[in-house]
Amino acid sequence: MSIQIQDNTGKPIEKFEINHEKEMHLIVVSKDLSTFQHLHSENRGKGLFTVTMTFPTGGDYKLIADFIPSGGEPKPESQWITVSGQAPSPRPLQPEMNLTKIVEGKEVTLSFDKLQSGQEATMTFSFRDAASKQPITNLQPYLGAIGHVVIISSDVEKYIHNHPLEENTTGPEAKFGTLFPNSGVYKIWGQFQQNNKVFVVPFVVEVP
Repeated sequence: MSIQIQDNTGKPIEKFEINHEKEMHLIVVSKDLSTFQHLHSENRGKGLFTVTMTFPTGGDYKLIADFIPSGGEPKPESQWITVSGQAPSPRPLQPEMNLTKIVEGKEVTLSFDKLQSGQEATMTFSFRDAASKQPITNLQPYLGAIGHVVIISSDVEKYIHNHPLEENTTGPEAKFGTLFPNSGVYKIWGQFQQNNKVFVVPFVVEVP
C-alpha cells in the first residue's frame, strides 16, 4: 500500500519529525473496531510511504496516518477503504463494566482518576502476572516509551493517540493523560512490551 502526503497546494511534504522512533504511525481498524493494527510505513522520499499489510477479512476499514511535518504540528489524516472478500457480521461495541483483562499470561487493569467528556483524565494500566498475581516490573520500552494508547470513538470519527506521562517506568503501572472530546462509547487499545514481545490490551468504555 502506498500513502502520498501532500500539503494544501498539492506539493509533496518531504520532511517529517521523528515521533516515537518513527516518521509515520499507521493505524488500521475495521468499521466495527473489532480489528486493530498499528503499522510503520517506510519513507520512500518525496512524501511517499509504503507498507505491506494483511487484512484479516473483507469489509470496510479506516486507515489513519499519524505524522508530524517537519516544524509543524501532529496531523493525522484518515481514509476509508473497502477490502474485497467476505465481511463478517458487525460486532456491536458494548461498554465493559469489568476493566480487567488477561492477555498472554498478564492480568491488566485499566482505571481512570475521572471519566468525563471534555475534561483531562489520567488513565492507569496496572500489570500483574495472571498466575502468581505478582506485580510485573520488567516491561520494556516499545517505540521509545513504556507503551502507547490509541482511542477511537464508536463512530470511528474521533482518534486519540496518547503517550505515557512517564516514559521510563518498567511497571507495575503505566499512566497516560487523555481527553475524551465528547460523551459516548470509545474503544481503547494499550500496546506494551515484555520479554521482547508486544502485546495489545483492548477495552471498551462509555464516557458520560
